[in-house]
Amino acid sequence: MKNWMSISALFAAAWLVLAAPAAAPAGTGPAADKHERIAVLAGGCFWGLEAVFERLRGVSNVVSGFAGGNALTAHYDIVSTGTTGHAESVQITYDPAQISYATLLDVYFSVATDPTQLNRQGPDEGTQYRSEIFYTTPEQQRIAHAVIAKLAAAHTFDAPIVTKVEALRAFYPAEAYHQHFYDRNPDYPYIVDNDKPKVDELHAKFPQLVKAAN
Repeated sequence: MKNWMSISALFAAAWLVLAAPAAAPAGTGPAADKHERIAVLAGGCFWGLEAVFERLRGVSNVVSGFAGGNALTAHYDIVSTGTTGHAESVQITYDPAQISYATLLDVYFSVATDPTQLNRQGPDEGTQYRSEIFYTTPEQQRIAHAVIAKLAAAHTFDAPIVTKVEALRAFYPAEAYHQHFYDRNPDYPYIVDNDKPKVDELHAKFPQLVKAAN
């Protein structure tokens, strides 16, 4: 498991909440480029999610963070307790002229997460690792429900899809050391065992979507 939470860390994190200013919400406003859009997805450890989506053509930025809870608890050590309502998530900035929201969800369900696992992914357990789509527009909501319905009707998975679809209230970026963790720590055991297979599967299933340098 990725969670190395300790009692001392919990107290330190609690102090951080009281002493530091609340994290500023992100992801609820327009992207930096007026043509770009924002997608927020949760489905297990954000290290792997980030590694998958930042390799896609048409994606200009991916941020690891938290969604589903409030600003006061948007800190990794607190989220790791599984009591905050937050899910480890990624905020994806993409150009819909190059890659559609439906295609992002195709990659999400095919490579990035197992939508049949309830409140867990692989070795990680807890509501913070749940599979959830946080839509930012009614169109994203419609597409998400349509994709899930199509997958269910086709019996794509051996078990029911448990992925939630809810409106995004706010997205809070995680601490700096979590950003681009995969690329900065390629030999880290968790990355090798759990996230590299996802990136390899992305290359195998969607080679036409992968950026040339990746």
